[in-house]
Amino acid sequence: MPDRLRPSADGKGTAFPGASDTPFFREGCAPRFSMATISRDNPCLSITSVAHDRLPVFRTDAMKKIVCAALDEARRSGGFAIFAYVIMPEHLHIITDGALKPSDTLRFLNGVSSRRVIGYLKEHNYATSLAKLRDAPKARGHTHSLWDGHSQALPLFSESFFMQRVNYIHQNPVRAGLVERAEDYLWSSIRCWNRWPREDEPLLVDLDKIAWRKPR
Repeated sequence: MPDRLRPSADGKGTAFPGASDTPFFREGCAPRFSMATISRDNPCLSITSVAHDRLPVFRTDAMKKIVCAALDEARRSGGFAIFAYVIMPEHLHIITDGALKPSDTLRFLNGVSSRRVIGYLKEHNYATSLAKLRDAPKARGHTHSLWDGHSQALPLFSESFFMQRVNYIHQNPVRAGLVERAEDYLWSSIRCWNRWPREDEPLLVDLDKIAWRKPR
């Protein structure tokens, strides 16, 4: 998916308590996790969620940090693993296991992140951003929509296809011209995959939960 940038509506941003201090390999962080094999019978999911009208909602580091915390909350609540991710200014890519039905995984990821981001915008009175996310009232009374209604969930049936997607999402910031090297983009899992995570890594991934058929 092409990565396009648009001017930000407002440049405000405040610090948000965020980075996890748990070990790089997340042993024991969610008891429901089980080892994931990647096969036709047990595919992983490559999920793409796009912000409403492709607005650059996640342009600031503060907003990206909120999304990272929300993704961690979603996986703990849903009991699924996150193997790779990247947060771009107007969309995100995530690779998860197949512990849940795709619709349920999306419900946790998009639901938790939407509540946290819109809640933050309301708390800090970002009226311009909220106006752009305003939508027709939903059944539960929601008046704002963070995500476009057509998130994609692509099944990954083989380890080779899985790794193609991992490499693809890690290169998103380079293709968008945000950095020259993928490793320099803070808001992705590439340093975890390279076994050199930062001490303040925004979101740690569950690489120890993959049962590889081929040695890595």
